[in-house]
Amino acid sequence: MIKKNMKRIIAALTLSTVLLSVGCAKKNEGNAGGEKKKKIIVGTSADYPPYEFHATVDGKDVIVGFDIEIAKEIAKDMNVELEIKDMNFSGLLAALSAEKVDMVISGLTPTEDRKKNADFSKIYYTATHGIVMKKEDAATLKSIEELNGKVVGVQQGSIQADMAKEKITNAKEIKEVAKITDLVLMLKTGKVDAIIMEKPVAESYVKSNSEIALTSVEVTDETGGSAIAFKKGNTELVEQANKTIDRLIAEGKIEQFLTEANKLAEEVKE
Repeated sequence: MIKKNMKRIIAALTLSTVLLSVGCAKKNEGNAGGEKKKKIIVGTSADYPPYEFHATVDGKDVIVGFDIEIAKEIAKDMNVELEIKDMNFSGLLAALSAEKVDMVISGLTPTEDRKKNADFSKIYYTATHGIVMKKEDAATLKSIEELNGKVVGVQQGSIQADMAKEKITNAKEIKEVAKITDLVLMLKTGKVDAIIMEKPVAESYVKSNSEIALTSVEVTDETGGSAIAFKKGNTELVEQANKTIDRLIAEGKIEQFLTEANKLAEEVKE
């Protein structure tokens, strides 16, 4: 009797093993027909509306904006999935060099210094730079030189930081802060007297903060507009991005994305 039971147990185990093997074979056969879709990782600093910012969409916190739509179009043209990584602006190019991201899109100006460590796409948008102050002070500013003797806030690692140091030679202090949202709070609480930022970004923050205003003073940037950064030597991605940028410009999508992002940013409150 014991032998018969043992035979039954062995037969059952053998049948289970065969069935499991068949099931795994079918599963592998199903995967063999199609490769997993490749992914591209984009680094950004999502505190910079309308370029990139957080918004609640269908009850979920997502990163949206003008730059994000361009990144989506690049991913679509490449037939790859898009993953977005949010980090401090000052750490974006380091993350690119360390291969933690495949490209950086964050209103980034391709300065000569940055070109030493990264390759860039062609310029996709050129913006002017504005100065934001408390509402009661904004109308009194007539030139950037009048910021001498004052505390000026800029985003850490930004082109505005370089511009401030170059154009405001006798500032009381130039404070470099990682997040634009923190700079706005510092302005409202009197820790800085003015902030320099790209004009579309300034307009977005002014619309959602009644205590601050954009001055009439504009700051010119001789180095050009915004471009996408890639790891040095990655010519394939640069060429693909340039093709997408050319298409978007030809289709009038760049201005459309900016307009839509501005409208969405207006709905986002701090």
